[in-house]
Amino acid sequence: MIEINELTKRYGDVLAVDGLTFTVQPGRVTGFLGPNGSGKSTTLRMLLGLNTPTKGTATINGRRYRDFGTGMRHVGALLDANDLHKGRTAKAHLAALACSNDLPKRRVQEALEAVGLGGAGRRRIGGYSLGMRQRLGIATALLGDPPVLIFDEPVNGLDPEGIRWARELFRSLAAEGRTVFVSSHMMSEMANTADHLIVIGGGRLIADEPAADFAARATTASVTVRTPDPTALTGVLRDAGGSVLSEGPGVLSVTGLTAAHINELAFTHHVLVHEVTAHSGTLEDAFMQLTADRVQYRAAVASSERSEGR
Repeated sequence: MIEINELTKRYGDVLAVDGLTFTVQPGRVTGFLGPNGSGKSTTLRMLLGLNTPTKGTATINGRRYRDFGTGMRHVGALLDANDLHKGRTAKAHLAALACSNDLPKRRVQEALEAVGLGGAGRRRIGGYSLGMRQRLGIATALLGDPPVLIFDEPVNGLDPEGIRWARELFRSLAAEGRTVFVSSHMMSEMANTADHLIVIGGGRLIADEPAADFAARATTASVTVRTPDPTALTGVLRDAGGSVLSEGPGVLSVTGLTAAHINELAFTHHVLVHEVTAHSGTLEDAFMQLTADRVQYRAAVASSERSEGR
């Protein structure tokens, strides 16, 4: 179990993490989400003893990480897949960690096999692709067979097969009763992987709830309508308070009205429709809405949008 209690980190005038409190339970995959600059990486670094909190505590099974003598037996972590000695082989890298953590030598090959690098262990890390380095980082986390696993952006650089493999790995580890904490910017992957979500913004807690409940917060549910008379139907729906966008010839995307209401309006105004399909809001929708005022780095408006606004 991971316990964060009133965790705070200040760098001069910058308050990176502001009184965070949450718990990560074993037996499920917990996603850790937040915009860039939200304090996620700082929180993970304090949890792993790499940064010292200004105040508050971050513990794993009731202890600070630095208090574990052989840490990799208790906690496995991947923070940066590129933070490796490029001149070493994967086997040498893992062997050094195994020796320093009093782990049996057999764990080196077992960990490589577990991530699909069994035949690449004697290759130098400098020749690895980003996806291979990500797999090696995951192997490093698994090396001590720990009950707690922490991953920061673990699927960056992985191909679709690798992403599916990582998803299944995380879920299988959680099913074994381990604590699995995954930080990611990939909303679609979190929607497919995480059972529970911790969402922060501006260093503060925004949400701590099941992933399904968080996605249900989205207010951007839409309805796809196919009609041979989109112009007439667009006028009817807008008069009724709906927002209508064209998605192609004869295809409209409607928000602000339910599918049932759209059907009723089309029938009443004698407009033929071929399809009316409702779409629920997504985890990404909910995330964008709930963190909109916490975004630190916001891109400029595209030039075409600027010209339209003139």
